Amino acid sequence: MGWEASGEAWGSRAADWAYLWEPYSRPANETVFDRCGITPGTTLLDVGCGAGYAARMAADRGAAVAGLDASEGLLRIAGARTPEADIRLGDMFDLPWADAAFDVVTSFNAIWADCAPALVEAARVLKPGGTFAMTFWGSPKRMGLLPYFMTVAENSPTSHLEATLGQAETGRPGVAEDLIASAGLTVVDRGAVQVTAEFPDLDLFTRAAVAAGPSVPAIEQMGEERFREALAAAYADAVEPGIGLRISSEFGWVTATK
Repeated sequence: MGWEASGEAWGSRAADWAYLWEPYSRPANETVFDRCGITPGTTLLDVGCGAGYAARMAADRGAAVAGLDASEGLLRIAGARTPEADIRLGDMFDLPWADAAFDVVTSFNAIWADCAPALVEAARVLKPGGTFAMTFWGSPKRMGLLPYFMTVAENSPTSHLEATLGQAETGRPGVAEDLIASAGLTVVDRGAVQVTAEFPDLDLFTRAAVAAGPSVPAIEQMGEERFREALAAAYADAVEPGIGLRISSEFGWVTATK
């Protein structure tokens, strides 16, 4: 899938993604920004910035923020969240910034094991001595979203199944490190953090799930109603009366320097 098609998939229900999903990543965003030492005046680029939730957090710490994403719909929200940010539509394999432009470059579940050229680009725009950080899905044993990904995989074309498995591969020990080293960066540290998505009921959860880019091939193949029914069945036992649905998953993270 090219970057334009990816952007269309992720931006098809941009507001639902931005407001029902993005806040769940906050613990990972905070951990990465702490590790990167974000302070007032830090220049930061978030690659695959989506609707700009992480970028807004970095700006609140005083960073001069830039962001790139393939989805025009998501970027409209990112621009509304942080009007002062340098937000651009484009391809992460061809970043529209000069060499050594940023103190920090981040990727929150945007650069995967099969995206080596994107990491080379991230390294190019990073200043010498600067910090790169990326997150990715953690251990399947600690993935509350695993039934979602299984539902997507089971009802999508084979090519999408292979892409989904490739994303999971990124979290295996050494994979992200090798990817980073191949871009000429030096790994500094690795860790993991739990993030939790919360929904009052299955109806809102399945509405949110439809807004996620990976859902699109399954929806195209089986229809939205059947897709939502399959997801509701997969999570029916996880709903607690009076509490709702809380889905905790692990993000792995790696930091590196140039």
